[in-house]
Amino acid sequence: MVQEGAQAPDFLLSADDGSKVQLSSFRGHKVVLYFYPKDDTPGCTTQACDLRDSHAGLLAQGIVVLGVSPDSPASHVKFREKYQLNFPLLSDEDHGAAEAYGVWKEKSMYGRRFWGIERSTFFIDEEGVVTEVWRKVKPEGHAERVAGFFSQEA
Repeated sequence: MVQEGAQAPDFLLSADDGSKVQLSSFRGHKVVLYFYPKDDTPGCTTQACDLRDSHAGLLAQGIVVLGVSPDSPASHVKFREKYQLNFPLLSDEDHGAAEAYGVWKEKSMYGRRFWGIERSTFFIDEEGVVTEVWRKVKPEGHAERVAGFFSQEA
């Protein structure tokens, strides 16, 4: 499980635009890396749209936003286009990145047990070090907390 002060595990994932994205290529930038369970569900849509609306301010501070879920790149394209998301959505279909970050968890809903993403966000500094970890994130107000964290650091 990734903790604050640890080097962020690197990954290479397919993005919604067909490109491959490697986390280490963002060295020199602050990164908001957020893991979410599923495209186009109520909580995930709230979270993504809030980050979309905060994106210009984050980008102005040199902050990159990356969203990761186990959905396919094709699913990400539909989600991005439907809500006009302005940051990359990365496909972690084999949940290797989620496992590396400790967010692939056994969950339970309506008595049914299954494996999935625990909604979590990692703040990664310019050197690739995790400086803040939020687990079990609530979608509402998440973008405000993200923006607030980085404005405190400035």
